[in-house]
Amino acid sequence: MPTATQSRSTILVSAAEHDRLSSLAKAFLNRTPDMAEDLLAEMDRARVATEAAMPADVVRMGSTVTLQNPEGSLQTVTLVYPAEADIAERRISVLTPLGTALIGARAGRTVSWRSRDSRVLSATIDAVEQTRRAP
Repeated sequence: MPTATQSRSTILVSAAEHDRLSSLAKAFLNRTPDMAEDLLAEMDRARVATEAAMPADVVRMGSTVTLQNPEGSLQTVTLVYPAEADIAERRISVLTPLGTALIGARAGRTVSWRSRDSRVLSATIDAVEQTRRAP
């Protein structure tokens, strides 16, 4: 059963990130099939835009995202590729349930995902900061 449960509203991804993330997901199909399939599903439904057309408030690779949980607590994470992930540094891989739920979402949107123990978690994207432009 897939672990991400992102809502079905439109997500926006740059053409370069779409290609790289689709390739990444295909490469991980044998290692982490559920996560890879979730990311592929997100890429299949994504609206693809040119780099110049990407709004600043869309979560992209390298974005620093401030999330607010339903209880009102804030946490900040940076969305990264798997090799850059480091939970102690709050760098979250796009191949995690939260990472897959965040990619392509905009500030103000509530995302939800399924935890490893099958609980459905959610948070609202409070702010998105583009810390770098990663293809």
